[in-house]
Amino acid sequence: MTLTRRKTLCLAGATLAALHPPALWAQAPAARVIASFSILADMAQELAPAGVQVTSLVGPDSDAHVYQPSPADGKRLAQADLVLINGLGFEGWIERMVKVSGYRGPVAVATQGIQPRTGGHHDADPHMWQDLALARRYAGNISAAFAQRWPHRRDEIDRRSAEYVARLDQLDAQVRDWLGAVPRAQRRVITSHDAFGYFGSAYGVDFLAPQAWSTHSEPSAAAVARLIRQIKKDGVRAIFVENISDPRLVERIGREGGVRVGGTLYSDALSKPGGPAATYLQLFEHNARSLAAALQA
Repeated sequence: MTLTRRKTLCLAGATLAALHPPALWAQAPAARVIASFSILADMAQELAPAGVQVTSLVGPDSDAHVYQPSPADGKRLAQADLVLINGLGFEGWIERMVKVSGYRGPVAVATQGIQPRTGGHHDADPHMWQDLALARRYAGNISAAFAQRWPHRRDEIDRRSAEYVARLDQLDAQVRDWLGAVPRAQRRVITSHDAFGYFGSAYGVDFLAPQAWSTHSEPSAAAVARLIRQIKKDGVRAIFVENISDPRLVERIGREGGVRVGGTLYSDALSKPGGPAATYLQLFEHNARSLAAALQA
């Protein structure tokens, strides 16, 4: 190579470096969203603009009611660009965790503006994702939080939201068809804890449970005895264990009440990847199909 040629290449390289410094060549770190539990994280991943990383604090097959944050989780939270929670007291530990972690960013509440069920257990039932119509409201709240955090990507966020809501609506129609084939008088089910009230109201299924809206405390012997009597009196058709709960109590209730176990329902968490409920939509389809099959048997 001639001296003149080498000088020309060096000059071109210096000019390029001046116009595009190495710091600008490096890819910016991905934006991070931390969701409180696996179902919410899956919804958020469906709605987030491309390149945004979504992870959950409480993982698959884990109970958010009794979750105990670790120091490593606190470090992850501190590095987030946005935190998503369910609200309504579902994550009783989140407020203190945010404070201890030092996170100073926005905390978006997926149930914002949705009227909850109320009753004798707690102030409000937090399990709103068990109704696909309410899941549409979740999608709207999550998308609004994303658009506020990344306003320059609003068009992409709106498009992803519309596509996801269309899938929710399609599944909602299928669920109504599956359960509509079961006579209303047969739609009585036992589950581990009272997590399916919104499902029951939306799709006409009566759910009974030995535990209330939270799994913090064990049911009393008197409450279990009352439930067994109610099973026999009302002709409950099926009993289900939950993926987040110890199945032994429910199995015992089934034996003493003369009701067969119809399978596993996914209440407050997804299954692990590759399982029957690895996404929120798969969770809802699995639960609806399992209920319809057990109640028709």
